[in-house]
Amino acid sequence: MKRRGARAADKTALMAATLCLAGNSYKVPSPAFWDSLLQGRSYLLLGLLALVGVFGALTPFESWHARSLADRNVTTRRQIMSSFGRILEISNGVDPPLPTGDLALHVWKRQRTLRHPVHGVLKRVATYRMAVSPMNRSFTPVRGVGVVGLCWKKDHEYRFDVTSLADELTDEGKFLSYVDEHGSEAVMNLNWVEFQQLKHRAALFATPIRNGRTKFVGCISVDASRGFSVLNCRELIEEMSSLGLAIGREEFECT
Repeated sequence: MKRRGARAADKTALMAATLCLAGNSYKVPSPAFWDSLLQGRSYLLLGLLALVGVFGALTPFESWHARSLADRNVTTRRQIMSSFGRILEISNGVDPPLPTGDLALHVWKRQRTLRHPVHGVLKRVATYRMAVSPMNRSFTPVRGVGVVGLCWKKDHEYRFDVTSLADELTDEGKFLSYVDEHGSEAVMNLNWVEFQQLKHRAALFATPIRNGRTKFVGCISVDASRGFSVLNCRELIEEMSSLGLAIGREEFECT
């Protein structure tokens, strides 16, 4: 049960008990109905009053959800940090070593917006990096744009090495010629400005996050400034996929 469901359950119980008390006071639907219901059962009114007090003041379902969420959050965060640690171990093979805080793991969630009310966009909901204050450029791609957008479009893991492109496509003219020759997907469907802003992240990987109905609801991505050949291995994709399963089960409540 999600938080909204727990809150709705509390409000439903409170409303039902309140309506029953009001119905008794105003004899709705009829005096005979309440006389027959309460005859010898005056404790029912006390029970309804108790329900109003409990659900109005204590919100038991929402409180239970909060305690459960705290426990699940600890478990999920532990798994995230464990997976991130193993991914960092894989990145130790990059030579020369990556700077501290270079490699990053991101969690993206598919969300509808006013501009994209049907298919939505991917919004970054969490970032893990060995840095005090992880800095991310604003990027909310639609389906098919960027590595995460292509992961969404193709509905499976996607990886991309930007190194050679960054060295080759040094101006807008070369960029447009390359797109004309190879298609826009060869540059992750980015335009020139977006490519300029993102090309410093050369090693890019993404794997889907799916809900209980196996529907794409977001993705996990890992990026670094270099080291694609080292990071491009089965162990990295398996860690990302395992993490995606855990986050999908929790429906992003514990990221």
